[in-house]
Amino acid sequence: MPTHPVTVFAGIPASNLSFFWQIRFAVGDPAALVIEAGGAPGGAGARRTLIIRDIEVVRARQSARADEVFAPGDFEVAGGLSGDREVATAQALAECLVRRGVNAVRCDRSLPAVFWHHLAARGIGVACDVDLGVVERRAKDAQEVGWLREAQSVTEQAMEMACRTVARARAGANGVLSHGGSDLTSERLRSIIDIWLLERGYENPTGIVAGGPQGADCHDHGHGALRTGEPVIIDIFPRNKSTRYWGDCTRTVVHGGAAAARPELVRMHAAVVEAKAAATGATRAGVTGEAVHAATARVMAEHGFGMGLPTEGERGWCRMTHGTGHGIGLEVHEPPLLAAKGPALVAGDALTIEPGLYADDIGGVRVEDMVIVTRDGCDNLNSIPEGLDWA
Repeated sequence: MPTHPVTVFAGIPASNLSFFWQIRFAVGDPAALVIEAGGAPGGAGARRTLIIRDIEVVRARQSARADEVFAPGDFEVAGGLSGDREVATAQALAECLVRRGVNAVRCDRSLPAVFWHHLAARGIGVACDVDLGVVERRAKDAQEVGWLREAQSVTEQAMEMACRTVARARAGANGVLSHGGSDLTSERLRSIIDIWLLERGYENPTGIVAGGPQGADCHDHGHGALRTGEPVIIDIFPRNKSTRYWGDCTRTVVHGGAAAARPELVRMHAAVVEAKAAATGATRAGVTGEAVHAATARVMAEHGFGMGLPTEGERGWCRMTHGTGHGIGLEVHEPPLLAAKGPALVAGDALTIEPGLYADDIGGVRVEDMVIVTRDGCDNLNSIPEGLDWA
């Protein structure tokens, strides 16, 4: 048999993101994709064959990124296909390849072992390309950028609603905020955000609403009553249920605004906003994630703030404890990182830029935008204010 330049993806597209990215069609049953490269470099003219559950074939022919769509039953094997859908799909994939004279394929790191097993049983060699489905996903195409822009717009609207809820709350004699006649807690504000997003077709993992010293831990989700004059970090990162692409935005709000905040907090906030501008200005294709992070660190140093985690038992610390940002798309955290050893950026990278400062006795400040990397810079998808005052 001849050897062909063939790539396979397999698994459940609804949960296997590399597979979903290839076909842009989500189903909760096992499926397989065969990509047979054409004669041109880079696989131009590739033939894309999707094998999917019979009841999904018509929809897949209308919506999936595939040239031809078959059901497993179209590749019946001697003795019949298994009654187990995953096994049957693996058998059908192997039979499809055998009929086409393919004796070797490459796969990505997510290929389920059952598919590998049935390919090997039919004498088909399998080589895993650990970068397949990872590197390609970094350069977002026009459809993906549109989906990210939509998700970030809704995220911003949720953020504005949440920040104004804090800023316009009533402060009791004890400093505790109230909204609608009840105490405004981290848990309650998260529920308000969740419901708002659910009504607009978004699912929202447990976001961050961390008030006062709780915000000194950059990933503390926050709990209990929110108070006037204290910083409240709000970090919202919902996923669109239809497109499966994420938004991600962080703002810091103070009830009473900068006038009610401690002077050190105002100084922290100014440094964070300046660092975000410096990092955004440094972002363009060809620049490394490490260099973007260095732009953040340079501004922090100019303002007298350090970088890195505090030492055990340290008191009175104030510093930035994390990287400048991360990739985003089908996952809320995906390559590349804007941090030490961060790789060169490529046009189409979708990134968060989110410097922050954290003080053990005050809390934290973080301001986060989403950008799309271009050849000469980046396109910032955010438009809402960066300040502490949202009244």
